[in-house]
Amino acid sequence: MQYSNLRQLCKRANFLPSLKILDVSHSHGLTEIIDFSLCPKLEELILVDCTSLIDVHESIGNLERLMYLNMKDCKNLRMLPKNMCMLKSLKTLILSGCSNLDEFPVEMRKEMESLDVLATDGIPLRLERSLTILSSFPCSLVELSLKGCNLSDDVFPTDLSNLSYLRSLHLDENPIHSLPVFIKGLRRLDHLSFRDCNRLESLVGLPKVHQMTTIEGCISLRKIKYLPNEQQSRINYVGGNDNLVEWENYYKIEPIDRVDVELIKLLGMCNLESMPAVRMRHPLANRNPKEIQPVQGLYQDGIFSTFFAGNEVPGRFSYKSTKSSISFIVPLLLASHRIRGLNIFATYARARNYNDISPINHQLLTKVSNKSKGLKWIYRPDFYGIPGEGEDMIWLSHWKMENETILQCGDQVVVSVVADVLIQIKEFGVELVQEHQNNIMISTQHNTKSDPNHPCVIGGDLSMREHIPGIYFLGHSKEYVEDTMKFPRGVLYRLIMDTDEEDIGMLCRCIAMNYTSSKHLQVHLYSIQV
Repeated sequence: MQYSNLRQLCKRANFLPSLKILDVSHSHGLTEIIDFSLCPKLEELILVDCTSLIDVHESIGNLERLMYLNMKDCKNLRMLPKNMCMLKSLKTLILSGCSNLDEFPVEMRKEMESLDVLATDGIPLRLERSLTILSSFPCSLVELSLKGCNLSDDVFPTDLSNLSYLRSLHLDENPIHSLPVFIKGLRRLDHLSFRDCNRLESLVGLPKVHQMTTIEGCISLRKIKYLPNEQQSRINYVGGNDNLVEWENYYKIEPIDRVDVELIKLLGMCNLESMPAVRMRHPLANRNPKEIQPVQGLYQDGIFSTFFAGNEVPGRFSYKSTKSSISFIVPLLLASHRIRGLNIFATYARARNYNDISPINHQLLTKVSNKSKGLKWIYRPDFYGIPGEGEDMIWLSHWKMENETILQCGDQVVVSVVADVLIQIKEFGVELVQEHQNNIMISTQHNTKSDPNHPCVIGGDLSMREHIPGIYFLGHSKEYVEDTMKFPRGVLYRLIMDTDEEDIGMLCRCIAMNYTSSKHLQVHLYSIQV
């Protein structure tokens, strides 16, 4: 009886002993429900948008078979009947939008043993009533939604960890600044959502979330860190995370003048204060990178990168090329020396067909192959510089390789740098970094201070990045690699299959893939000069 003109429901003349589902949604004139004993077999009661309904009859507690109760947007509902806790079969209770609801029966917590799903979205929980309402939640809850409840750091209690069966928690659109303490004790979560919590600044101490954590629209979020020894969960984002600069086990960025001094020296950089600001691509931003910012340092999967304008490359590079790859044999080292890693640079510019409305998720990748050992590391930086019109840009990176078995004397190494059709690689080079074993070039202070989130250097435990045996994908998700393998002419596919080291100078076809917000796949064909 949706959109009815009913004012009263359930009179003695309307005895309906077999009724199981009653839906009077959007009956805006409905003010009261008299007696539920008239429909004792009711299993579902739907009162959505009954805006004149003020209270619910006490007899609702006698509905022993009621499993679903939806009172969404009953904006004038003031309270729930105390004997509502007698609903032993109730599994789903939806109160979203009941903005004038002041109190819950405190007995709910102990008595409603079957309640799995509770939604209280849009009920503003002021400090004086929040403790009463939140402490009334039954321990049996599997799904809890508190979207838009005006929950601040002061309002949140610390004892909701008793919701030990909780698998889905939605805290969207609340003015919290940090991770509520009780979440650290929830060990069965499959879904955790902070969508559009625009004051949220940090998520430190995240527990393992088995399927998805959502941070879309958290415009103030700067840091994500997990509980010790907890595996990271998949993070879902669509945009609006422009300020996220530290994400444990993924990346960390900081101004170049804060980067460890020894690392700056290792790369041969100087005059940092005079480096002009650049445009940077941010993977979580929902806008084109039009704003310029100071030069940044990026730590990602044991690799340090920085991007800056110019074509004068600092440091010394033994191997340089304008082609797509460089091959060399690791030379014999003095007994007192060892290999610390590689320095790699690339100078690049806009391609001729580049324009300001081009997609900003370009392909810019480096691959290091140890042919002698059958190992490959393919890296795509999440952040990179966007060159201006007529401007050259330099990508300078250091690859730490502290495991002495990864690169050894006599190994054949091939390094490649490639980009998609929108970026032209002008030149790139490689330098093998050696050091005296008694003179550590990168201090241990740097390893713990500037790069605490990425202790795994190449040759360390990168098992989470080995999506194909013998090939480590740094800066790539497993899903992205699997999708790429379906399209055998893309840039990443060519790096995987070593086709970048064959047919040098040929004109090939590149598939540039871009997923739209509607999640439909768009495929564009471009030509690319390798």
